Amino acid sequence: MKVRQSVMALAIAGLAAGCAASAPAQSTTQTQSQTQAQAQEPAPAPQPTESNPPGDIPDSTVFVSYRHPGQPYEVKVPEGWARTDLPTGAGFTDKLNTIRIETAPAAAPPTEASVRNQVHSGDIRTLGTVSRNGGKAVRIVYRADSARDPVTGKVVKDEVERYVFYHAGRDAILTLSGPVGADNVDPWRTVSDSFRWTTAP
Repeated sequence: MKVRQSVMALAIAGLAAGCAASAPAQSTTQTQSQTQAQAQEPAPAPQPTESNPPGDIPDSTVFVSYRHPGQPYEVKVPEGWARTDLPTGAGFTDKLNTIRIETAPAAAPPTEASVRNQVHSGDIRTLGTVSRNGGKAVRIVYRADSARDPVTGKVVKDEVERYVFYHAGRDAILTLSGPVGADNVDPWRTVSDSFRWTTAP
């Protein structure tokens, strides 16, 4: 009887030991499964960095008045743009955008035909007479290749917006250009609306 009880006790002890030994293995397997499931879950997508397309002039741009000594006009241009002085005006450049203002003698006010003849582009988008704060102007919008970048050598397709104002035997030619696709409608309107002759018509 005692031998039998001893055998049973050993069997029970062995079974208990076996259960205890298997418990950690089950726990490890479960932890591994959870880790694999978490690894398979897609990581949250990063938020894209907001930036203006190439050529867009920021909404925060400040405009300042420009006057050429000896010329009877004034126009506002973005503050901080690089300036190149010209005999009767100036060019202003920032990245891919350019503003150019010049005057020239004129025997008569410009017409749509005369302005069209000044543009050497087969890709004219708009041609007509418009009213701006500084008076009426002939406006032409066309596309043309930009000047070659002196550093990269690249040439981009520009959309050019040109205004020709007239007063007292002189044309004022205001040319605004930037890459095709840039959203510069508001800045270009600010510049073209700011032009005015500084002598009374």
